[in-house]
Amino acid sequence: MLSINSLKRLKPLLPLLLTGILAGCAWLPEQVDKTKDWSASRFYSEAKSAMSEGNYQTAVNYYEKLQARYPFGRYAQQAQLDLIYVYYKDDEPDAAIAAADRFIRANPRHPFVDYAYYMKGLINFARDNSLAAKLMPSDRARTDPKLAQQAFNDFAELVRKFPDSKYAKDAQQRMVFLRNNLAAYEVNVAQYYLRRKAYVGAVNRAKYVLEHYDRSPAVADALVIMTEAYARMGLTDLAKDSLRVLQLNQPGSPYIAPLTALVEGRASGDGPLYQGS
Repeated sequence: MLSINSLKRLKPLLPLLLTGILAGCAWLPEQVDKTKDWSASRFYSEAKSAMSEGNYQTAVNYYEKLQARYPFGRYAQQAQLDLIYVYYKDDEPDAAIAAADRFIRANPRHPFVDYAYYMKGLINFARDNSLAAKLMPSDRARTDPKLAQQAFNDFAELVRKFPDSKYAKDAQQRMVFLRNNLAAYEVNVAQYYLRRKAYVGAVNRAKYVLEHYDRSPAVADALVIMTEAYARMGLTDLAKDSLRVLQLNQPGSPYIAPLTALVEGRASGDGPLYQGS
């Protein structure tokens, strides 16, 4: 360890030492930017090549440099579109959606703007699937529906604004899938309330399914829960009404017989009849 006196003797030499260090740094080789003289078409070609090979970080780098150096023209616009996909494939959903939103704002009448709308839905659809697989692989309808609802809204916006888009049919099919899962989520919540004898909550969730997802497979389950909840609360007339609707729509439901007994006061026990479909 240097003593205080040694440090004092070195102090006058510090400027010389610093000069020597800086001079040494000057001998270090400069980092060469191989893209320095690239044209817009070269940037785009290299970025596309990197993207097709799965080198998404490299593709992002080239697309971003293309936009920075050549902000106008067809290559810059196409780079904006391609970046949406590259971010998506590179597991950067927030960056991908932000890129899609930027493109939509800047190019609302672009011939391929429907692609940006479609990708927003696809990205949220993929995020919803990923979350469900991680948290509840056996039943994705039990996970938080926020992403599923956002994906549904994104696809709905695409279909509404661009009904003739080549992506519209796929978007509609995904909407059916998402709608059914959103309805199933509401039934799961209704069942949760039913098990805990929170019958008003169970009825409200079941009603929501009937009002918002009337053609989904979950409607039959919602009617079962609603009938049972009304019967448990002693609201016999309402229970009979919902049971009648269930019989008309699902005459083969295994719940009809036990629910009929419950509504007519012939069932024993207070445990929930509904155990899921």
